[in-house]
Amino acid sequence: MADGLRHEAEPVLTRWLEGPFGRLRCIDLPAAAGGQGMLARMPWCHRVLLENVMRQPDAAQRAAGRAALLEWLETGRSEAEIPFAPARILMHDTTCGPALVDIAAMRDVLAGAGGDPARLNPAVPVATSTDHSLPVDVSARPDAVQANMANEMARNAERYRFMKWAAGTVSGFRVFPPGTGIMHTINLERLATVVATEIRDGKAWAVPDTLVGTDSHTPMVNGIGVLGWGVGGIEAEGVMFDVPVSLRVPEVVGVRLDGALPDGSLATDLALTVTQMLRAAGVSGEFVEFFGPGVGQLTAGQRAVVSNMAPEYGATTGIFPIDDRTLRYLRETGREAAQVALVEEYARAQGLWHEPSQAPRYTRVLALDLSSVQPSLAGPHRPQDRLAPPEVRSALQAAGIQCGAPGKGGIPPDAVAIAAVTSCTNTTDLDLLVAAGLVARKARAMDLQVPGWVKTSLTPGSPSAERRLRRAGLLRDLEAMGFGIAGYGCATCIGNSGPLLPAVAEAVRQEGLRPVAVLSGNRNFPGRVHAQIDAALLASPPLVVAYAIAGRAALDISRDVLGFTSGGLPVRLADLWPSAAEIETVRAAASDPADIAAAGAEADHSAVWAALEAPDAALFPWDAASTYLRPPPFVNVGPDSRTDGPLLAHPLLVLGDDITTDHISPAGAIQARSDAASWLIERGENPGDLNVYASRRGNWEVMLRGLFTNKSVVNHLAPGLVAGQSVFAPTGEVLPAWRAAARYAEVGLPVVILAGERYGTGSSRDWAAKGAQLLGVRAVLANSFERIHRSNLVGMGVVPLRLPDGWRFDNLGLEAGDLIEIALQAAILKPRAPVPVVLRRRDGRVLRGTSTALLDTARELGLIQAGGMIPTILRRALAAMEP
Repeated sequence: MADGLRHEAEPVLTRWLEGPFGRLRCIDLPAAAGGQGMLARMPWCHRVLLENVMRQPDAAQRAAGRAALLEWLETGRSEAEIPFAPARILMHDTTCGPALVDIAAMRDVLAGAGGDPARLNPAVPVATSTDHSLPVDVSARPDAVQANMANEMARNAERYRFMKWAAGTVSGFRVFPPGTGIMHTINLERLATVVATEIRDGKAWAVPDTLVGTDSHTPMVNGIGVLGWGVGGIEAEGVMFDVPVSLRVPEVVGVRLDGALPDGSLATDLALTVTQMLRAAGVSGEFVEFFGPGVGQLTAGQRAVVSNMAPEYGATTGIFPIDDRTLRYLRETGREAAQVALVEEYARAQGLWHEPSQAPRYTRVLALDLSSVQPSLAGPHRPQDRLAPPEVRSALQAAGIQCGAPGKGGIPPDAVAIAAVTSCTNTTDLDLLVAAGLVARKARAMDLQVPGWVKTSLTPGSPSAERRLRRAGLLRDLEAMGFGIAGYGCATCIGNSGPLLPAVAEAVRQEGLRPVAVLSGNRNFPGRVHAQIDAALLASPPLVVAYAIAGRAALDISRDVLGFTSGGLPVRLADLWPSAAEIETVRAAASDPADIAAAGAEADHSAVWAALEAPDAALFPWDAASTYLRPPPFVNVGPDSRTDGPLLAHPLLVLGDDITTDHISPAGAIQARSDAASWLIERGENPGDLNVYASRRGNWEVMLRGLFTNKSVVNHLAPGLVAGQSVFAPTGEVLPAWRAAARYAEVGLPVVILAGERYGTGSSRDWAAKGAQLLGVRAVLANSFERIHRSNLVGMGVVPLRLPDGWRFDNLGLEAGDLIEIALQAAILKPRAPVPVVLRRRDGRVLRGTSTALLDTARELGLIQAGGMIPTILRRALAAMEP
C-alpha cells in the first residue's frame, strides 16, 4: 500500500508498519476509531488514549474503553472509566526516596510472611533524576558548581546510597546521578522517543511514548507530543506494581492558536499569558490541547515551556501534537535519523500528525492570538497573577513591599534579594538562555554592575547548557554579571536557594526588610523560594538579569532606568533587549546535536557517584540511628475495610483557601527552632545545618513534625494559633498538630481536616497525603481540591469530600469541641455520590448538609475501602505467594 501499511484482521485491530526499523506491529488506530473521519474528530490526546486502551490485555476492557472514548464525541463529557498503562515512570530524588522507603518496607513485610523479597520489583521501567536537593549555598564564584555539589553530597550521602542500593537490587530502576540535570529536561533531551518500539508476545511493536511522573511538571514533555502527566508518588507506586491508572475519559479544553509571537515576546511570556487565561476560564483537572495554525509558529522549546506550566493553569496536562517542529527538535538533540523517520511515518499513518486545518471535538474551545502576547511577569504570590511591567510596582505595594530611601547599607526597601535563572521551565529552551546571555553581554559592554545585595545564580536544567553557552561566547558575559553556573538542578525554583547574602539577611532581622525574589521558575507561593521572602516575581531569564542589574523590584522594568554606564549615561531595558533575529543567530551558532549525549555521558560517569558504597542485599539494612531513612508505620496490610459505618470526628485543622502542598508538607530548610529540628538535634544533628525537608522525606518522624508549619498557614479552629498548632478538644490544650493528633488517637477519637478552595495546589507531593494519614485523618473536606493531591489522599486511604454548598471555613465558625458526622457507610460511599454530613456544635446546635465524594472511579473507591495503595499492593503480593 502507498502508506506503507498492510492491514491484518485481528480482534485487537492491528496492522503492520514497514518502517526504518523493519516490520513493526501497531494498533490500527483509524480502524479502532471507526474510520479516518471519526479519528479526525477526536482530540489528539484521546487518539493516544484509544491506542493505549486497544493494547489492554483484557478484551472487555478494550471494548468498554473504546466505546467510552467514541461516545465522548457526542457531548465532550463522560463519566465512563478507562484504564491507562503508561510505558514508563519518571521520578526525582525527593519523590523516589519515599517510594523506595515504601518498597524496602514492603519487602520486609513479604519476607516476614515467608516470601521472597527480591520478587517485589516494578513492572514498568522507572527512571529517577537526582535534582531536587541541589543547594545554591555558593553562587557568582568560579567554584560554585563544585562547592554546591560537595554540600549536596555531604548532606544527602545516606539517602543517595539508598538510591544506589535500589538501582543495584530493584530491577527496572535507573538513577541519573547528581549533576545530570533536571528530570523534565532529561526527559526531553534524552529519554523521550515520541514513538517507542517494544517487544510484546515475541513481536516487535511501535507504540506512542507515554509516561506518568511524580512531579506535576511532567507535562513538559508534551511539548514534543509525548502524552504524560504528573501523579503522586503513591499512584506511581501502584503503576510500578501493575495497578493501571484508572481515569474518567478526560474532558479536553482546546486552545486554538493563531498568529505568531511578536518580536520581543518570549516563551515565558506566552506561558504566563496562557496560565492567566486558563485559570480565569476555570480550568481544573481537564486535559488542555493546543491546535490551530499558530501551533506551527512555535518551536518545540517554546511549546515545552507552555506545557510545563500545566499545573499552574489548572490542567492535568497540556499537549501539543506531533509535527515538523517535533522532528526538528529530535534532530537538534542528537536523535538517530532512523528514530526521527519512525516518528514521522508512525504519526502520519496513525492520525497523530498535527494538521493545522483540523478542529477536533473539544469539551470547550478557547482562542489566543499569539501576536497579542506581550512581555510579562507573574506575582507576587501566584503564577496565574500575570502582570505587565507597569503593573508590578502597584502589585508589590499591595503586598506590603515599600518604596523609598535605602536603609542601612544602602539596601532599598524593595530590594531584589534573589535573582535566579533557574528551573527546567525556562532553562531548557535554548532561546531563553541565549536571550539572558545577550542581555548580560550588552550590560557588560556598558559597564553595568549588579548591586552587592543581589544574590545571583544560574542553574540550568541540563549540563549541555554549559557547552552551548560557552560555544556562543555568552558564558563569560553571564559570569561577569554574577550568573555563572551554580549547578544543574531545581535549586531556587524548588526552594533550595541557600542563604541570603549576609547584609540582606541582617537587614531582614534588624530592620524588617521585606525583600523580593525574581526567578525564571514556575511557582512563587509565599516562603517557597526562601523562608524570609514572601514576594516573588516569575519572569523570563533575560528579565531576571535585568532585575538583577536594577537591584529593585518596584519599578517599571520596561521604562525605568536600570543603571548607568561608566560615563554616567542612563541605561534602560530597550538598550539591552535582544531582537528575535539576534537570538536566532546566536542560538544557531551555539547548537550542536552532539552536546546532549556528550554532556549526559560525562555527568552519568560521575566519579563522586561511583565512589558511593551501597548495600547489595535484597532487604535493605535499616539503621535504627538514621535520621534520613526509617520504615514508615503506614506500610502494612491494614484492616479489611475502612468504610464500615458513619464517622464522628473532631476537626484537627480548619484551613483557608489556596493551601498548597508546600503549606502542608514543606520542602525547604528545617528551621532550628522547629519540632522537626528538635527531634534531629536530640539525635546528634548539627543545629546549623539540618538540611531541607525535601531531603528528609525518607524519615516519617521529621516529616510528621513539619506538617502545616509554613508561617502562612492559619488554623481557624481557634484564634491566635501559631502555624502547625491545633487544639485537643477534650482538655482545651493548644498543641502542635501532630501531638494533638496523637492524643486523639490515644483515646480513639478520629479527626478530619476542613479547608477552602483549591486545597492541595502546587507540587505533586505525596507527603502532603502521607502526612494526613499519619495524623489519623480519615477525611478531608474542602470547597475544591487540586487534582494530584486529591488522588494522593485516595492513595493513602483518606476520603476527599467537597463541602456542602455554602459551607466555608470563614462562615462556619468552627471551634474545638465541634464534631463532624460523615456517612461513610459502604452503601453510601460511591464515586461522585452525595454523602450526608452533620455539624454538631458543642453547644448542641446542628447543621446538616450534603457533601460529594470526590472519588472518580470504582478503582478509587476500592482503594479507600482497602485502606490505600500500599495495602492493596501488599495483598496482591501476598496472594501471589500462596501455593
